[in-house]
Amino acid sequence: MTTSRSTSPRGTAGGARGRSATREPRPAYECDACGHQPPKWVGRCPECGEWGAVVESTLTGPTVAGRVVSSRLPSEPARPIATISAAPARARPTGVSELDRVLGGGLVPGAVVLLAGEPGVGKSTLLLDVAQQWAIGAGSPSLVVSGEESVSQVRLRAERMGTLHDQLYLAAESDLGAVLGHLDAVKPGLLVLDSVQTISTTGTEGVPGGVTQVRAVTAALVAVAKERGIATVLVGHVTKDGQVAGPRVLEHLVDVVLHFEGDKHSSLRLVRGVKNRFGAADEVGCFEMHEGGISSLADPSGLFLTRYSEPVPGTCVTVAMEGRRALVTEVQALIGATVAGSPRRTVSGLDSARLAMVLAVLQRRTERLTLHDREVFAATVGGIRVVEPAADLAVALAVASGGLNLAIAPHLVAIGEVGLTGEVRRVGAVPRRLAEAARLGFKVALVPPGCGPASTGAGPEQMRVTEVTDVRSALHHAARASAE
Repeated sequence: MTTSRSTSPRGTAGGARGRSATREPRPAYECDACGHQPPKWVGRCPECGEWGAVVESTLTGPTVAGRVVSSRLPSEPARPIATISAAPARARPTGVSELDRVLGGGLVPGAVVLLAGEPGVGKSTLLLDVAQQWAIGAGSPSLVVSGEESVSQVRLRAERMGTLHDQLYLAAESDLGAVLGHLDAVKPGLLVLDSVQTISTTGTEGVPGGVTQVRAVTAALVAVAKERGIATVLVGHVTKDGQVAGPRVLEHLVDVVLHFEGDKHSSLRLVRGVKNRFGAADEVGCFEMHEGGISSLADPSGLFLTRYSEPVPGTCVTVAMEGRRALVTEVQALIGATVAGSPRRTVSGLDSARLAMVLAVLQRRTERLTLHDREVFAATVGGIRVVEPAADLAVALAVASGGLNLAIAPHLVAIGEVGLTGEVRRVGAVPRRLAEAARLGFKVALVPPGCGPASTGAGPEQMRVTEVTDVRSALHHAARASAE
């Protein structure tokens, strides 16, 4: 019996699928404004109503979240890098020297800077001075938009600071649309928004200062700044642990992130660079707050030293690095009376953990010091905070000086990290530290092994640099320098 074989329909379907998979991609259209994909080209997008926004694309490309990412013609073709001008990205000085130092020369047109700091530290005062200097020297208006104060309150501060230039404009707004309206009317070269957490937009859900609102407002301001070439400074709040409040994406959207630091009980203020797409991210600017406003400190080392008529036990000078800047800083220590139980260990401006380690090393590696049952107080001068290990040797000498009641020579500086075995370890930027100390008149320096002129081949000629291997050696050389 003969059985006839019929043709399987699956083979025909498979061939059809194979032919459709290899055919040319069909043209498609997509709105450049909202992303809507109409079936054919139209002059006006049916989704957002934008005229001339529908462009031709193709339905080929990678798939994201189940949708095909279509390719389209770019708004500007790629060019050889040698033909692109770098002039639009040149920084323009703000007129505030210490802020220019942190920014890498000034503000770049179209750049967005986020300045974060605790309430009352002086952010608004600093930026009002920056807006005044920009209005004077940049040749374009500056606009300060306050979402927390009225224009009358800002005017009172401006009168106290003497910042009443005709090209400095003020506005008090909390709506993003109104802020954009002020930009259209004033056409500023600099926009200061104080603060970004107080601005909201009606097209986004959430309360002002919420994650959704802050993200939407910042993204819109970044887009406007890039499009119009407006240098923009956004003031941001911080959390209890000192981090920028709001979503983490806020720091990724902006070009520069600066932290404004300072103690309310001290006149010293520091602007520290955290992120900078146009320069170094480890610079620090120093400012001084006073009744008339805020001013730059080009040479702040004098704030962190105390001038004594006679040498005093319990003090030693070191050179701390704040970013790329060397600051000569005095460390003070007071050894209290013997107490029963657990004695207090109190610090101000220093790392309490490193002080405890230095005390343990001195107790273990020296014979004459007994510190386990005595109260110890250690602090820096001038309100500066020094937490780097390079200050360990100065802390050890200050504690030993106070415990033994022997004054250290006022013209001596100590630089180095102290290890648990009592050894003195190398630290970075020693030549820069020594040059700053020599500039201020210090004659003797104690440094780690391998950091002296004999090892590096360079050092200040007017300074005697001695390499010390451990804490005992440092104490010996410090006592000899004091006796000279």
